Amino acid sequence: MATALSTTQYTLADWAKNINPDGSIAQVAELLSQYNQIHQDMTYIEGNLPTGHRGSVRTSLPTPTWRRLNQGVDPTKTTEAQVTDTVGMQETYAVVDKALADLNGNTAQWRLSQEKGFMEGMAQDMAAQLFYGNTSLNPEKLMGFTPRYASLSTSTSQTANNTIAAATSPTAASSASIWLIGWGDDKITGIFPKGSKAGLQMDDLGEDAAFDANNKRYQAYITHYVWKAGLHVKDWRYGVRICNIDTTTNAGGLRSSTPPDLVDLVDQAIARIPNLDACKPALYMNRTVRRYFNKQRSYGWPSSSTINTTTINRLNANGQDPSVIKRWDNYDGIPVRIVDQLLNTETTVS
Repeated sequence: MATALSTTQYTLADWAKNINPDGSIAQVAELLSQYNQIHQDMTYIEGNLPTGHRGSVRTSLPTPTWRRLNQGVDPTKTTEAQVTDTVGMQETYAVVDKALADLNGNTAQWRLSQEKGFMEGMAQDMAAQLFYGNTSLNPEKLMGFTPRYASLSTSTSQTANNTIAAATSPTAASSASIWLIGWGDDKITGIFPKGSKAGLQMDDLGEDAAFDANNKRYQAYITHYVWKAGLHVKDWRYGVRICNIDTTTNAGGLRSSTPPDLVDLVDQAIARIPNLDACKPALYMNRTVRRYFNKQRSYGWPSSSTINTTTINRLNANGQDPSVIKRWDNYDGIPVRIVDQLLNTETTVS
């Protein structure tokens, strides 16, 4: 599995290190990656608009002519459509009591440690919006993956070709998804507004008056955080959604005796990506799905909580204890990432 593009395309940490050599924002970028693993894979480009990015998407390819001698060639052309993706803006203020911060003796470091909660909250919310954001419902946010890959009908949606149903009738509102994303500047990428900086920006406003819950003043150190980001899907073929993964104990659910074959579904998803060598692929799933994905790869399929695992053909390579579930960090070289913001309560895709 080739991942050659990983060193040539910019992630948040790469942008931060280039923009701010003193390392302060780089440290923030690294913290974000710890909170949500999608942030360590996602590439970014600077948009060509103050509010986002407008890109041309090829909608059809030219058809060549098979000709005979003394015959001409039919004229043909490629067709393209323009797609505009907007960015959303997260913003918050961290307020730390000055007297408390100064007690530590290293005010700056203590403030950063206290403000990690703000960064984690923003990172979690950004990850959630990357998958579930819908500008049709919340125009101030960004358009995420789910509303783009929300149908199984190829007659109404191109992306339905890359939307794979684990079940046709899962338990209502108890479904999860696995995502395979092929990151790349001309494939699927994060965007930030033209003329701005990538990722979460931290502005130390220094000391100022703050107000408590009773509107009484006290001196505080204030930090302003802003994150402007969006998602640009230039080539929808580099995103695949495995949807309708039933997470219940009902028939066909992950915890039943007849679970979906997650390994086969991931294989199907990989086969939908046109060229894995042309992107930076990664798999994303929540902890519940990851647990059963690991279990099926270790024990074989079917493997559920109700199966007597002593009767299942287990993977026992290199003397591995067959009673131990191996933790897989990748699948055929593709990183397997946990995103806690991926839900087990998705509605059925049809």
